[in-house]
Amino acid sequence: MSEAARPPNVHPPYLHPAYRSTIARAPGRPLVPLPATLAELTGPVFGHQSVAPLDADLTRNAVTDGAPLGERIIVTGRVIDANGRGVPDALIELWQANAAGRYVHHRDRHEAPLDRNFTGAGRCLTDREGRYRFTTIRPGAYPWRNHHNAWRPAHIHFSIFGRSFLERLVTQMYFPGDPLLPLDPIYNSVPDAHARQRLVAHFDEDVTEPEWALGYGFDVVLGGRRETPLEGGAR
Repeated sequence: MSEAARPPNVHPPYLHPAYRSTIARAPGRPLVPLPATLAELTGPVFGHQSVAPLDADLTRNAVTDGAPLGERIIVTGRVIDANGRGVPDALIELWQANAAGRYVHHRDRHEAPLDRNFTGAGRCLTDREGRYRFTTIRPGAYPWRNHHNAWRPAHIHFSIFGRSFLERLVTQMYFPGDPLLPLDPIYNSVPDAHARQRLVAHFDEDVTEPEWALGYGFDVVLGGRRETPLEGGAR
């Protein structure tokens, strides 16, 4: 989709002063396009091992004997192009904090417990209709020191690969009714209010499994009037 045809005010700008780290990392000069090499266009997507069914179940992929703590959820949806067609064989990777709001990362110093039974990362391939499905734990909110008493709302990061490493899109999924959303500079960096709402999953009773897990639906739309806001998507 050409830049001229993209809907305005959907993607967050590189510089959004309320999100303090963009002040230092936003480009100060016009971007210079770099030609892609053959290795970049045809490079591997799936890593060293093939994608396995267990990769999409974050409640069981930690290679431990126990179950993670927290509220079990199912997140499912479709990756759709600008014409409403499903995108098959797209690699979706997600990462998130655990139920206490902490990531499995050495730079996360939040005074919340780690969960040895939860890695916070998963992946899957979309099917022929562009559908995906993850089982995971609802992430907790966490402080992030952007401003006084700043807390990030519960969210899950999505990365979507196409045919190569260069064809990568990143976004975040939020949960309905979260009181932290109106206060979050990252969520509110998306200029258009309707576009921001497309980052919020919807509760889906049909996906919910009795006595097992609540279900949420979240589609990722690549282009068109219903395009999903993407990190670094604005120009």
